[in-house]
Parts: sequence; C-alpha cells; structure tokens
Amino acid sequence: MPNRPTAAAIIVAAGRGLRAGAGGPKQYRMLAGETVIARAVSPFCRHEGIGVVQPVRNPDDAEIFDHALRGLPYRPAVDGGATRQASVRAGLEALAAMESPPDIVLIHDAARPFVSDAVIARAIVAAARSGAAIPVVPVTDTIKQVTAAGDVGATPDRASLRSAQTPQSFRFDAILAAHRRAAREGRDDFTDDAALAEWAGLTVATFEGDAANMKLTTPEDFAREEARLGAALGDVRTGTGYDVHAFGEGDHLMLCGIKVPYHRGFLAHSDGDVGLHAAVDAILGALADGDIGSHFPPSDPQWKGAASDRFLAYAMRKVADRGGRVAHLEVTMVCESPKIGPLREAMRARIAEITGLPVGRVAVKATTSERLGFTGRQEGIAALASATVRLPWSD
Repeated sequence: MPNRPTAAAIIVAAGRGLRAGAGGPKQYRMLAGETVIARAVSPFCRHEGIGVVQPVRNPDDAEIFDHALRGLPYRPAVDGGATRQASVRAGLEALAAMESPPDIVLIHDAARPFVSDAVIARAIVAAARSGAAIPVVPVTDTIKQVTAAGDVGATPDRASLRSAQTPQSFRFDAILAAHRRAAREGRDDFTDDAALAEWAGLTVATFEGDAANMKLTTPEDFAREEARLGAALGDVRTGTGYDVHAFGEGDHLMLCGIKVPYHRGFLAHSDGDVGLHAAVDAILGALADGDIGSHFPPSDPQWKGAASDRFLAYAMRKVADRGGRVAHLEVTMVCESPKIGPLREAMRARIAEITGLPVGRVAVKATTSERLGFTGRQEGIAALASATVRLPWSD
C-alpha cells in the first residue's frame, strides 16, 4: 500500500481586518473567551492528517501572536507581505525550505475560526485526488450583477453559483510554482489561491464545505457569533481535584509545571507534580470522566517518570473533543516550604502555556496547614484544584 501523502497547513494571519471595526486586528480579538486565531489554528494542530502547521503573521504582531497561540504545536511563524498573496507565498517558501516539504498544503484564513475536522479531512482527500480543490457551499440568496450606475445588469442563475471558503488545498509543488510565477510576472491581484491556480492553468475541483465555516468580517459578525457561542456552551460544569505526594530523595520538585530547586524530591510514579495532578482531576471531574488514575494508572510502566504537562494537555483535549472549553482553572498549594509566593506568576504562566488559556483565566494560590498534619511536618505537599468547564447542552 502506498504511503499516505504528507500534508501541511498554512494559516494566513497577517491582515489588519479593518472592516471589523475598532479593537485591533480581528484575528486577535476574543470570541467567547478564546482568540479568533487560536480557534482557527487549533483544529489543524490536533488533526491527525496534518503534520505541520505554518502560520504567517504581520511582523508588528509578534508579541500578541505568541501570546494568542501559546501552547499550540506550530512551526515558528514567518512574516507576511503587503498582500494576502504575498503572505501565502511567504508561508509556502518556509515549507519549501524544510528538509522534507509536504506533498499537500492547505491554506486557511485566520479569520475563519469554525473550521471542522471533517472539512480538513475532505480538503486533504480532495487535493490528493485532483491536485487543487476548494470547499464551497451553495448560494441561497438571489445574486444580482450591478452596473456602474447601480442598476441591475443581470441575474445569474444561482444553481451554478457557489461561495468559496478555506482551507483551499493543493499539491504543494504545483501551488508553489504558481505563486512563484505570479511573483515573477508581477501579478499580485488574486483574491484567493484558487484564482491564482486557475490563472496558472490548474483545474480546481470543489468539495463540500460547511456553512458554519464562516469568515468574520464585520462587527455584526462578532456580536452574532459571541451570542451564539455563549448560548451553545450553556452547560457550565465545576470540577474539583486533590492530590498529595510525600517527599523522598532528590534535588528538585515539579510544581505546577516548573522545576523548583529543593533539598528533597517527590515519591511518585510520574514526576509527582501535585498541582497539575489536581488540575487534571478537576477537569476530568467536570467532564464526569473518571480521575487521573483511571486514565494514567500508576501500574502502567509507560507513565513512570512522565512529565505531568502531558496529563494536563490530555485533559484539555478531552474538553475540546466534547466541543467545550475551560473557562477558569485554579490550583491551591498546601505546604510549609518551598515558598510558593515568589513562584506564583511563573506557575500561572506555565499552566497557561500548557492549556492554551489566557493567564487571566488561571489562578495559583498557596497556604500552609499551620504546622498541623503531614504538610505541617514538612513530609510532603498537597494541592487542591477547581475547574470551570463550559460544554454544549446534551442529554
């Protein structure tokens, strides 16, 4: 059986989005607690058919871009150009410079935050079959062709009309050659990659798109989708978690994802990070999906010494797979030492990095047990956590 073609995704995020009104570039605006660009990029990062995600950003947006996509696995972003076409070519050239460029590339707009796994899968299949393909949806409104004077000049038959979406998918070598040719010939006026491909002589096929895969353009689009997402994720759950580990031999502790120098270590099967373990249990509790031990049993040797950030990332994927999101995550550490206060902000930042949450949705607190019990005797550390999770309503 021949090997499955490798696929990469280019996410075009260098535009300014002026029609969306005040508030900065639209791809970095919040939509129901998550940035538009994070919503657009994450489906490609988690899709099993996509091996590489290559974002293209505006060079002025470096800091806000890194913050918005923190925790997602993507190639370092490249700077875009003055036009969308130039930005796409920058992404293609970055992929071409890889040791093993992909066979297929999907090109997607960062302003389309609702792309589904099914559309991504269809894009890969369509490009492998035809070499160039775009997702389309039927036109439901009657379309009028208007003259320069503003009068109706013609009424096209809508049965043959379709609205084009992204991701548009191509054989990598073919679309790269087409973009390079357009650059050489000074053609920079194509509105999408399909139009450029047609100009270059490629036959562009179509495949089924998704009406929900809309592009956010105006302030009204944001208001409508904010209201829709808020209503859709109306099942608000709260989960709690608790974990404890005793001290043993060692020279450091893993606490909330960071390495803390210490004169002891943890007695644990994994790295013993009580803060992250409690957070995982809180998220799983909100999902009513067991506890950390049922998903990562200590009897399984593959988890011996495992980094606990893997467990937390797994719990976050479980939420995403249910169509939900984590709205808030809080961890409370109970110990006499080490002192958590000086480490708090670093811990919040690390948890935000692992989960992809804004730092403002992560809390880390600390207390002592007034020298009572095993934590008071400095025999170990305990942690408690709570998670607020929003899910779509279901039976």
